[in-house]
Amino acid sequence: MGLFLLVYIFLGATIAGSFMVAALTAGYTTMMPVIYSSIAGFVVAIPAAWIVAKKIRENA
Repeated sequence: MGLFLLVYIFLGATIAGSFMVAALTAGYTTMMPVIYSSIAGFVVAIPAAWIVAKKIRENA
């Protein structure tokens, strides 16, 4: 669980930031689309972090 949380901290911030930049680049400059894209990034990062942590444990 500790490895998952550590990976999630980094992946969540990275994916949320990428989604936020994508929303701003697409022209959505108001607050709500930026917030929604950040939330979507953190939600997408949950299974991604789980898979990465699982792969790290298998190869360790």
